[in-house]
Amino acid sequence: MIKEPNDMMFRVFIRMIAIIVVTFSIYLFFSGHNAPGGGFIGGLMSAIAILVIYLVFGIDRIKAALPFNYTYMMSIGLLLAVSTGIISWIAGYPYLKQFFDYFQLPFFGEVELTTALIFDLGVYLLVVGAAMTFILTIVEDDS
Repeated sequence: MIKEPNDMMFRVFIRMIAIIVVTFSIYLFFSGHNAPGGGFIGGLMSAIAILVIYLVFGIDRIKAALPFNYTYMMSIGLLLAVSTGIISWIAGYPYLKQFFDYFQLPFFGEVELTTALIFDLGVYLLVVGAAMTFILTIVEDDS
């Protein structure tokens, strides 16, 4: 009889690490249009956090818990990123011209919202979707 390893502490530790990595990824995403970072590096960090969770808990178990279709996520990200530039181009401005304004949001107060944030969201979704699609395709290959 083969006994399964007791890796409870490892699983708890990986959950904490994944939460920290995703939180830092979100910080990088929101700081991207004013400082280094943005959708690309934030998306890569989120993909790394998801990948670590897949490695620790197994593909079948995580697919049941996180039923994301990464191909759709990639498509939506590409659509968001491209449409941000096309909308400004149709309005008569240069492609990817940035617009911004300040808005009062509940719990946050006055916040600057920009079109670069929508572009970064598209890049973020595209990178997470592409990285996870590539990785899961390689892992699930039976040949």
